[in-house]
Amino acid sequence: QVQLVESGGGLVQAGGSLRLSCAASGNIFSIPEMGWYRQAPGKQRELVAAIRSSADINYADSVMGRFTISRDNAKNTVYLQMNSLKPEDTAVYYCSAEVRVAHGHTWYEGDYWGQGTQVTVSS
Repeated sequence: QVQLVESGGGLVQAGGSLRLSCAASGNIFSIPEMGWYRQAPGKQRELVAAIRSSADINYADSVMGRFTISRDNAKNTVYLQMNSLKPEDTAVYYCSAEVRVAHGHTWYEGDYWGQGTQVTVSS
């Protein structure tokens, strides 16, 4: 199986910065895509950013230019650097990964989620 463990959430004032990390562990063959989603109270979960490679990154319009996603393939870890935070960025942030799980002489693909980390931005 695969586990995703997030860290780095917390409380910050508007204009401040936070860095989220998410490490994947388990019987991993490869991880084609990693990403971050968020869910604010009363709202649907939404994509924040996703990365397949440094040349293949997707950001939500609302975070473009303020957030930066990156990954360390050797550590199976994805990061989200969040700058110029706004109160509307307040949400639970979830790490996601599309993982190819080693299984004998082959692999199967599955989507996995972290437990979520709270980010609160005060005005």
